[in-house]
Amino acid sequence: METRTDKFLAQVRECLTQNILPYWLRLKDPRGGFYGEVLSDGTVQYDAPRGVILNARLIWSFAAAYRALGVNEYLVAAVHARDWFLKHFCDHKYGGVYWSVSASGERLDTKKQLYAQGFAIYGLSELYKATRDDEALKEAINLYRVVETYFADKVNGGYIEALSRDFSPLEDMSLSAHDINADKTMNSHLHILEAYANLYHVWPDASLKEAVEKLLDIIGTKVMASDGHLRLYFKRNWKVLPGGVSYGHDIETSWLAMECAFALKDLDVVSRVRPWARAMGLAGNEGLLADGSMRYEKLLNGSYDDSRQWWVQAETVVGNLWLWKYHWDLRGVSRALACWSYIREHLVDNAGGEWWWAVLPDGSLDLSQPKAGFWKCPYHNTRMCLQVLEIFE
Repeated sequence: METRTDKFLAQVRECLTQNILPYWLRLKDPRGGFYGEVLSDGTVQYDAPRGVILNARLIWSFAAAYRALGVNEYLVAAVHARDWFLKHFCDHKYGGVYWSVSASGERLDTKKQLYAQGFAIYGLSELYKATRDDEALKEAINLYRVVETYFADKVNGGYIEALSRDFSPLEDMSLSAHDINADKTMNSHLHILEAYANLYHVWPDASLKEAVEKLLDIIGTKVMASDGHLRLYFKRNWKVLPGGVSYGHDIETSWLAMECAFALKDLDVVSRVRPWARAMGLAGNEGLLADGSMRYEKLLNGSYDDSRQWWVQAETVVGNLWLWKYHWDLRGVSRALACWSYIREHLVDNAGGEWWWAVLPDGSLDLSQPKAGFWKCPYHNTRMCLQVLEIFE
């Protein structure tokens, strides 16, 4: 008799292998790399600029999928992404990675965003796990050293949000149009942590371990507020700047921090992280709605953005499974399954492949945003699927 878990696993595996990954395989540019944008109606923008986040996440997604499922086509795609990435996104003069390049590989936005360095490390270290590709590992280590040399704040701790191409100060450091111009952000620190922990799996360097521990402590003592929610923006000295509540980041950080602590294989670190990871997960779940989905955020004026962003739903599934597995929250599985049901019914595009960007508060799809682009990547939903398979298989 098929159990509820069996059904869940089958649905997730099918979504990953029949919906998400085939969609991205179709976006391989035979000239190299992947196309930079696809509109919501399926129109491929062949000459669109290419963003570093999408391309680094493509390396990670296909490498991680290959490690989990052993499908050679995924490995070929990861290497295809790597080759173009190393040639065009890596700054061979100053070090680090650019923010964007043209479809033919010319430099466009040469700023060095901390967040981007993190995802480059994350993708390349994952590829090394899959292939033992020495070039990928070497570049990941080089990027780690770039971050520690130029971005690390030796006085106040943590890392500066962005620098110019030659690592001189940058006036506008904002990560996206959605973010304010801040010296330091929650988001970039979270993903530098994630990248460093992934690199530590394959390069257990003592200084890297120390950096991961410091990042975990920063998130637990400076980024997390007393109510479990994450503060989003900071001055260089960690003075908090105005920001709302990002429910997706709360629940994402709750499980990623635990995963990063586990990577160090240090019981003292895990014991320190566990209570505040649980607090963040529970705080994030304050954004759950009656239909099982997670609202996007609480704004500074106290109102809510009730759009259901694709990445927030993916993190809600994983975060609640981790609350169940590692914090003994017996209702975590039910919350994860309810959100998964929402995803299947409303966000998965069964006809065209991949997931829609969001469902708007009125229940309509947000078709103004792309299916693939600078921020629309196979990272959150691929990772959700792989986490489900790892937890239950």
